Order: sequence, then structure tokens, then C-alpha cells
Amino acid sequence: METRPFPRTPFSASVVGLGTWQLGADWGDVSESDALAVLEASAEAGVTFYDTADVYGDGRSERLVGRFVAAHPDAGFTVATKMGRRMDQVPANYVESNFRAWLDRSRRNLGVDTIDLVQLHCPPSEVIDADETYDVLDRLVEEGVVAAYGVSVETADQALSAIARPHVASVQIILNAFRMKPLDAVLPAARDAGVGIIARVPLASGLLSGKYDLDTTFAEDDHRHYNRDGSAFDVGETFSGVDYETGVSAAKEFSALVDSSGLDVTPAQAAIAWVVQQPGVTTVIPGARNVSQAESNAAAGSVGELPSSFLDGVRELYDRRIRAQVHGRW
Repeated sequence: METRPFPRTPFSASVVGLGTWQLGADWGDVSESDALAVLEASAEAGVTFYDTADVYGDGRSERLVGRFVAAHPDAGFTVATKMGRRMDQVPANYVESNFRAWLDRSRRNLGVDTIDLVQLHCPPSEVIDADETYDVLDRLVEEGVVAAYGVSVETADQALSAIARPHVASVQIILNAFRMKPLDAVLPAARDAGVGIIARVPLASGLLSGKYDLDTTFAEDDHRHYNRDGSAFDVGETFSGVDYETGVSAAKEFSALVDSSGLDVTPAQAAIAWVVQQPGVTTVIPGARNVSQAESNAAAGSVGELPSSFLDGVRELYDRRIRAQVHGRW
């Protein structure tokens, strides 16, 4: 699989990484053995970049990733974690003492002295805009607590604020065929500044796989069940903020577009490849709950250049069915 460098860091990343939220919580139960099998299968398929967070299963995801990486010391994996959601997301909590406590816990979970890449986990805009935030992060780099830092964001404006900072290595943002706003300004700005882009939610929480219908049910502990109204966290994280009925219908059109374009890939692979091939993207981090999903997702990193007819069709579908719901919100 192709790898791309993370500017401003010594690291590189496979163009398809693995998001490990689902190995911790909020996507239904995933056993420890299944989680480790997913990690192994992804590595065998060429994945070298793993994204986790301290709150995924209250550290379970970090611990599983840490065990897996420790078992492969020469594999050259890069691990990114996130911090900032162990307390209320209010500016007063984003202070040095909390950063250090959160990172000490993550280092124990991951079994490392220095974390490769830490990302602020969708903090308030005031935190992203504050000089003090980056002063602390710079000190943590100087001390070797972290090798590099970035920001995971909800909105394009937050992304642009982070990209303007001279030592930000990466911005993580939702980008998929149902969430195209980052293409307008965020990706060009990141390319110009030399900031890596980590694209999350590439399948719009599974919608773009084409496997869901209006009768599909999700487990009570799956955010696709309990967060459709945004009552637990930003609604844009669930189905990319698209209402479920519209999403299911539009996803069927997306699947038909894949078929009509003559692509010998699944809709999910086409959706991931679409993200990979956007100029400025460093890596895309689909999740996987089983080995077959991990293998299929990784294979999307080797899909050839998508035809212009498909790309034009994806844009037309977004403009016609999705744009009005999401483009102005994030």
C-alpha cells in the first residue's frame, strides 16, 4: 500500500489507516480476540497508521493497540491518540495539568514513553484559537512526552485555525462523499502549509457501504442508535449529520453509481478510495469490526484512479441530495 509522509513529523502513514473507536466502545460489542484479529488483518493488508483515543472504551482501545504494536516492534507503525474528552469540553479544562495527566494515562495504556502523535479531541473553538494551547503542546514536544501534535475538529473554520499554527502536524476532519466542505478551503490550506490531513468517517458511519435500509437496527450501545439527534456528542459524527432516511436513499444512488461506472470494487471501497484520492489527504481511517471489513477497507488503498464520470456523479449526488443538510453546518 502507498504511504505518505506526515509533514512536520518523522512519520509516514499508509493511505488507508485504521480507526479504532469501534474496538473500544459505541459500535456494539467487539470481543478482545476479534479486536486483535482486526489489528492483525489490517497490518497484513499494509496498514501502518492506527488512530485511537483515551476515551474509546475508557482506554480499552489504547490498551489493545498498545499490545498489538508492542508485539510488532519492527513494523514501523505510527499510532495517533486523542485527548480532551475525559472531562467536560469547556475551555477551563484545557490546561497544562490536565494535558499532562491525560497523556500520562495514554502513555501507560499504549506502553510507550513518547506518543507518536496526540490530537486534541474536538475541543471548543476557543481552545483551538488560544496561543496558550500551543505553548503547552510545544513544551510537551520539547520534553519528549509526545513527538508531534495535531487537532481533531468538527468544523472547517476550526481546521483553518489549527492549520495556521506553525507546529501543528495534522488536522483530523470528517471527509466523505456526503461531507465535502473540507474540499473547499481546508485541504488547499493544509497542502500550502504542509499539514497532514487525517480523514475520518469515510463511510458516513457505514451508510456509504450501501448495506443499510430503513429497517436496519443498531445495538443500544451503538452511537448510530443513540446519537442520531446529537444528544451524546456532535450529531455530525453520526451518519455525517445526514438524516438517516435521506442517507439510506442517497447511499443507494451512490451504490448504483459505482455499478454504472464499471468499477470492480464494493461501494465501501469506492467511498474510501474517493477520500484517498482527494489532493491533500494524508491518510483515511475507516473502522472495522471484523477481519473481512479490515481487509476490504485496506484494499481500497490500491484502487486505481477513479474515472471522471464517477467523480462527477459523486459531486452531482452530493449537490442534489446532501449539500443542503450539511454543507453550512460544519
